[in-house]
Amino acid sequence: MFLVEMFQRKTTMPTAGEALAGRGEPIETAVTHFANGQPLKPPFPDGLEVAYFAMGRFAVAERLFWSLPGVHVTAVGYAGGMTPNPTYQELLSSLTGHTETVMVVFDPRQIRYGTLLKVFFEKHDPTQAMRQGNDIGTFFRSAIFTMTDVQLVEAEQARDTYQAALKAAGHTGRIATEIVPATEFYYAEASHQQHAAKNPGAQADLKGTGVPFPDVG
Repeated sequence: MFLVEMFQRKTTMPTAGEALAGRGEPIETAVTHFANGQPLKPPFPDGLEVAYFAMGRFAVAERLFWSLPGVHVTAVGYAGGMTPNPTYQELLSSLTGHTETVMVVFDPRQIRYGTLLKVFFEKHDPTQAMRQGNDIGTFFRSAIFTMTDVQLVEAEQARDTYQAALKAAGHTGRIATEIVPATEFYYAEASHQQHAAKNPGAQADLKGTGVPFPDVG
């Protein structure tokens, strides 16, 4: 019975009454990006936009974005939950409601939001709910947290486009990605920032469906 309860806990979102209390002050994190030296926190240069993607282990997902032309800086943290300023250990309890999330600060004059969405949908399996492969838990759920109404519409359109591509390719899964307006993003501890750059070769790749995102122009 204990193991059954633990499994259910890991794949079921906590209620507000179950969520951990957290803390009022942000946890300590890095100041600059390990790979490019840019500040991790705002204010960012004028004209840049922010996007948030959750697609499994953030240590692996972050490296997919920071080297893209037009991406100014990335960071990892916790989003989509209830506990203020959670720690990584609290996240693993499945009692904060957050999912491992990558913040991408980009220049829309150099890279489109749609290009980031293409990376998101191709590089993980958005049809898996509360997991990515053997990584099981609410904190591994697929999500897009949008910053504007335009991002919200574009993310929903991209989801529908990719769902049609999956169907055409004979993939029977339904996309489970959560697409909602962003709330608070909490930076993860310094040890998690740009982990793949600090530990090259230490992280396995995320596994996508193998279905390419259609070229919609």
